[in-house]
Amino acid sequence: MEKPAFRFEDFLADVHPDHWAFAGDIHALLLGEGYKMKMERKANGFLVSYAHPKTRRSLLNFVFRKGALVTRVYADHLGAYEAFLRALPEAMEQEIKWAANCKRLVDPAHCNSRCPMGYDFFVGESRYRKCRYSGFQFAVTPESAPVLRAFVEKELRARGE
Repeated sequence: MEKPAFRFEDFLADVHPDHWAFAGDIHALLLGEGYKMKMERKANGFLVSYAHPKTRRSLLNFVFRKGALVTRVYADHLGAYEAFLRALPEAMEQEIKWAANCKRLVDPAHCNSRCPMGYDFFVGESRYRKCRYSGFQFAVTPESAPVLRAFVEKELRARGE
């Protein structure tokens, strides 16, 4: 049996109307940069992923956590714009603080060797070693939306794909 083909509109039906413009804006931005969208139905809602067709590396996912829209940014080129993190709103900085630490960075023996390495960075005076999959996972709010867009733009420029 063939899997059903999901459309972006199916995903938007699960998104709170306050976040439609943000989700549509990021969707258009990434498709315009040549990224391909992949959608899967998960227990909590859709997982929407954007990856570059040449590298197959994801830049952003939309997921749902506790019914809320969340973005996961894969900041593979964080070193090119690390100063950007110093201007994050306090709520976003707290989300970084609460994110899981990268086991491979802390003690490589405690993680699967095939797991991609996480991020080692500073926000202010605090050093973080965060997991690739949760380190930059942020709830979409009116305050975070413009910062998330800027984050995605910085990563796009740094990737130069």
